[in-house]
Amino acid sequence: IAARLVQVQALGGDEYAAFGASQRFQSISLPADRGSIFDRNGNDLAVSMPARTIVADPKLIDDPSATVAALTPILALDATEASELTARLGDPDSRFAYVARRVDDATATAIEELSLPGLLFIDEPERVEPADDLARSVLGSVDVDGMGITGLEAQYDDLLTGEPGELVIEKDPEGRTIPAGERQLERAQRGDDLVLTIDRSMQYETERALAAQITAKGAECGTAIVSRPGSGEILALANLCVDDETGEVIAVGNNRAATTVFEPGSVNKVITVAAALEEGLVAPSTEMVVPAQLQVSDHLFKDSHEHPTEPYSVTRILAESSNIGTIKLAQMLGKERLDDYLRRFGFGAKTALDFPNESAGIMRDTDDYSGTSMGSIPIGQGISVTALQMLEAYNVIANDGVYVPPKLVLETVGADGSRNPVVSGEERRVVSESTAARMRDMMAEVVAEGTGTRGGITGYTVAGKTGTARKPQPDGGYRNENGAFEYVATFAGFVPAERPELSIIVVIDEPASSDIFGGSVAAPVFADLAQYALRLFRVPPPLVERAPAPETAAAEAEARLEDEDDGLRRSSPATTTSTTEPGAASADEDDPSTSTTVGRDESDSIDGG
Repeated sequence: IAARLVQVQALGGDEYAAFGASQRFQSISLPADRGSIFDRNGNDLAVSMPARTIVADPKLIDDPSATVAALTPILALDATEASELTARLGDPDSRFAYVARRVDDATATAIEELSLPGLLFIDEPERVEPADDLARSVLGSVDVDGMGITGLEAQYDDLLTGEPGELVIEKDPEGRTIPAGERQLERAQRGDDLVLTIDRSMQYETERALAAQITAKGAECGTAIVSRPGSGEILALANLCVDDETGEVIAVGNNRAATTVFEPGSVNKVITVAAALEEGLVAPSTEMVVPAQLQVSDHLFKDSHEHPTEPYSVTRILAESSNIGTIKLAQMLGKERLDDYLRRFGFGAKTALDFPNESAGIMRDTDDYSGTSMGSIPIGQGISVTALQMLEAYNVIANDGVYVPPKLVLETVGADGSRNPVVSGEERRVVSESTAARMRDMMAEVVAEGTGTRGGITGYTVAGKTGTARKPQPDGGYRNENGAFEYVATFAGFVPAERPELSIIVVIDEPASSDIFGGSVAAPVFADLAQYALRLFRVPPPLVERAPAPETAAAEAEARLEDEDDGLRRSSPATTTSTTEPGAASADEDDPSTSTTVGRDESDSIDGG
């Protein structure tokens, strides 16, 4: 007995003391409050609220089956869930198991009243979006443990998560906390907050207008982005699709604006024309001989309407969205310079947002160009971009030729209140200020008298461009399993054209009606959003109205004698609103890069102007 006492009390004292402590003390990890996400005005977009979680110490539960039987009606467990919980509570090697996470107060109270041994209640933060699904694709989501898995929640997870704390409590053999027992608490450190560039009101209106048009046109999906071109700040970003089960238009978790690519069609012509201007090959008033069709390699490209071989000014080529005129400009550039400008404008590379799963788009190396690539790529077929990339390209024109990286997060705010601005990336010059100014005038003509008249706003000059492109199919070619074509309708632009304050892109995916054109499907949404944004952000109309384009042949001839650098007022008027024919034959339906498919942007029957 004496020897055993020495062994237990002296030689093995520490070991037995530690064993006893392990029976009495329990350590519980306390998750940190996740940082909140706010819009630019401090409105809540995503916050964490305390919720009660029920946990158990299996070693203190004598009859797991009886415990689960008591919990089943309160927690509404099915047979599988009850069986799994019984197994967790009956694990002889475990000291911790979740029973139910983040239950409501009524459920927690009902379980407390059962006084079941071995159960413990802890507070655990629950992620809540006060505005429901608003900006869902931007904000993203968290998993059951509160870790970001998509969107900004995933991208900024390290900052939002914070540092977990620890609670150590002393319990009696029945699992009850000893009132006078030892208790140690190391508080969790709250995560940082994010302040976004998003404006909640603008976001709501963007989703509302986009949803209404998706429904009206029987489309599958739609994307819209509103930004401030000068700062790159994204004021609204919406991604909506039709739910396969309910048929309702819903906000999707996938940020299609940054992750999904499409062939842009005629909105890409702005880059082709800007490159030709920047290289000094043409001026806005330069006239080119434009036939109704043009052979490129073994394929025949067409304009939408029959017209004789006649001179078109470069302004008219853009305003009427002439495929042939645009292709001829690209031929003057050559494939190397065309490719260089496409990449300068941001194609083929991810943006500075570096959003989770963001796509760089699809660009071919010039060595891989086919015979018809110099026909299809200048007019926006055979390359793929994201809506975000395309809007940023238009922002270059709005910013006097300077690429300004996009921005979604203005700043982070620490638990101590410290504010840390988020830098989005380096600016770079793409084209000259002169080229950008000329392009703004020419793009204003697109809206004033060309294919984009439905994007116009009373009292303001809008600069923009329409686009309608056939969708490549997953198995190759452009025809779906029913032998029909599917389209993407786009309008991109900015306002006021003289001093751009807002830029917007609207992309409508697979409009089902006969009305499939960018000028009539996407442009009206642009106009609605621009009108709302101009009021919301108090952007005044320009003080000086833009001079109209010449309206007579005599005025046009006189204007051409003046300096070509004066832009639109020296160019020939837009006289036709139709462009490319949606029924035009594809050059090679098995290869998007060689397609002559160029969806018609507008027609007289739709636009009437």
